[in-house]
Amino acid sequence: MKNMNQLMRQAKKMQEELTKAQEELAQRTIEGSAGGGAVKVKVSGQKEILGIEIDKEVVNPEEVEMLQDLIVAALQDALKQVDDMTSSELGKYTRGLNIPGLF
Repeated sequence: MKNMNQLMRQAKKMQEELTKAQEELAQRTIEGSAGGGAVKVKVSGQKEILGIEIDKEVVNPEEVEMLQDLIVAALQDALKQVDDMTSSELGKYTRGLNIPGLF
């Protein structure tokens, strides 16, 4: 029973550390870009879009599709960075554990 209590304390401590890490990640801001920086997107660590910045030079009414593609690419870049950051940071606490659906 002593080992079970110790295991429960360790699990609780790990849960507290994971919660704290998730809160810290949520406070971070990530910037994705496309078109050599012509389109920039800022997102939070919780994948909330905080802002979009578009260089005037890529705003051409005759090439709307290109601008749309740049915005999508910048969003994808930012969201991938958030996923990578989350995986890297939270992976510190879950290495060696094989818990499906943890993230």
